[in-house]
Amino acid sequence: MFKATKAFSGFSVDDLAVARDFYANTLGLDVTEENGLLGLQIAGGIPILVYPKSDHTPAEFTVLNFPVTDIEATARDLVARGVTFERYGDDQDELGIHRGEGPLIAWFKDPAGNVLSIIQE
Repeated sequence: MFKATKAFSGFSVDDLAVARDFYANTLGLDVTEENGLLGLQIAGGIPILVYPKSDHTPAEFTVLNFPVTDIEATARDLVARGVTFERYGDDQDELGIHRGEGPLIAWFKDPAGNVLSIIQE
């Protein structure tokens, strides 16, 4: 039924202008705005929808993962841009990169409190 459908994901934020600034200027994504909604332009051509919600509650799970080829360099660059990495356990290094079981990954939040990650390809 949906094999040919170009599905897309979306999540809410509490302040669209702050979200636009973060995703465009801090993360360097191309961001569009139409009808009061943001579109995060990512590789592959299908945008991610970001919408305002007055009673927004941040997601308690990762809403967006960014695969990167060099997680350490990316983490350092994000820290230089003001990003703070989350701490979820003892198996994270000084940059916040999880080095336990599974892939190398580091989590951070957008200004609305939604969890994002960088993950080593």
